[in-house]
Amino acid sequence: IIDSSRSVRPHEFEKIKVFVSRVIEGLDVGANATRVGIINYGSAVRSEVPLHGPQSKAALLQAVRRMQPLSTGTMTGLAIQFAVSRVFSAAEGARAGAPDFRKVAIVVTDGRPQDGVQDVSARARAAGIEMFALGVGRVDMGTLRQMASEPLDEHVDYVESYSAIEKLSHKFQEAFCVVSDLCATGDHDCEQLCVSTPGTYRCSCRDGFSLNSDGRTCSACNGGLGSALDLVFLIDGSKSVRPENFELVKKFINQIVDSLEVSDRQAQVGLVQYSSSVRQEFPLGQFRSKKDIKAAVKKMSYMEKGTMTGQALKYLVDSSFSAINGARPGVPKVGIVFTDGRSQDYISDAAKKAKDSGFRMFAVGVGNAVEDELREIASEPVAEHYFYTADFRTISKIGKKLQMKICVEEDPCECKSIVKFQTKVEELINSLQQKYILWKIEALENKII
Repeated sequence: IIDSSRSVRPHEFEKIKVFVSRVIEGLDVGANATRVGIINYGSAVRSEVPLHGPQSKAALLQAVRRMQPLSTGTMTGLAIQFAVSRVFSAAEGARAGAPDFRKVAIVVTDGRPQDGVQDVSARARAAGIEMFALGVGRVDMGTLRQMASEPLDEHVDYVESYSAIEKLSHKFQEAFCVVSDLCATGDHDCEQLCVSTPGTYRCSCRDGFSLNSDGRTCSACNGGLGSALDLVFLIDGSKSVRPENFELVKKFINQIVDSLEVSDRQAQVGLVQYSSSVRQEFPLGQFRSKKDIKAAVKKMSYMEKGTMTGQALKYLVDSSFSAINGARPGVPKVGIVFTDGRSQDYISDAAKKAKDSGFRMFAVGVGNAVEDELREIASEPVAEHYFYTADFRTISKIGKKLQMKICVEEDPCECKSIVKFQTKVEELINSLQQKYILWKIEALENKII
């Protein structure tokens, strides 16, 4: 429940959007998991996302990015009443008949409401809604206490400015994590190995077995030596990426390369960077060892201009996967496109030609990437081939999904060279994520100083 009254300046509203995005990114979102709704209010109330709306992280984050401040009054009581009577109704997607699902509301406000909040907040709590009150700046602390559930010290938070609001996102991610280790409690259906992650799990298999398509059972491998694969990264080097994030992308590529079985008979890797023009960093097969590929990636310089994604896709189709550039006949072709903004040229024809040519295309969007463009680039089924995150800090989650989906052979054991690196890459990317967080903290401290 987001206050966007006239006291919230536009740049401060952007900080709220970042906070909301961080909370969403830490949730297990889905129609049968956590559902998210968003209310925007001033003198009136606007439902930005209902609980029965699209419940994927990509869709929710795009909705957050599109939000605009109302810049009117501060009718906080009206907004809470709207949540109780409409947003948390069965007609709007609330699961009223399922007591195991917690109902939680987070109110973010920076001023004194122009209406009453005590009675309507009491009705919300009586209806089983857990109320968190987050105040910023000159907010009235008494109002926050009237809204919040007990114990107040766990449900009332205050920050001096919107610049500090993002630090509270981790608290809410932890607060909404109900089960920390489903593997330990035995609440899973994995045939062989269960790998725990916060609030959820994934199944794995012992050495000599591969995970079946049901995600639960395992089959014995036939002893194959791994799959042949031609993999090309198509990297956005436009000025909006910024040098520090470009370095993170380079490290991410190298961490994936480090876990591939690279040889002339197995995985080959090519790399293309684009901005206002397209530059092939190295073609498929130029480097025959992981060490040489990683060294070439590290040397890649940042182009820092426009965003001609369509031109880059055309290059991928016409050149990157051609025999003259090292592509092998009969070997599966996979393209991974990284972009952080809207393309400045037309992408439809090249995107269609790539898929019609039999290339398996993954689209990874960061920051201001456009969801419709990601979908247009991605192979079918689209939901399994495009990914979006608000910033590079959460790229690890995309990496994890790509590791499982990039495999293209019908026999999963023949994809050993790809699937086997999942655990290693996950550990490495966690390290990358920590470095990014430290950079953000340092940047924020310098700004405050």
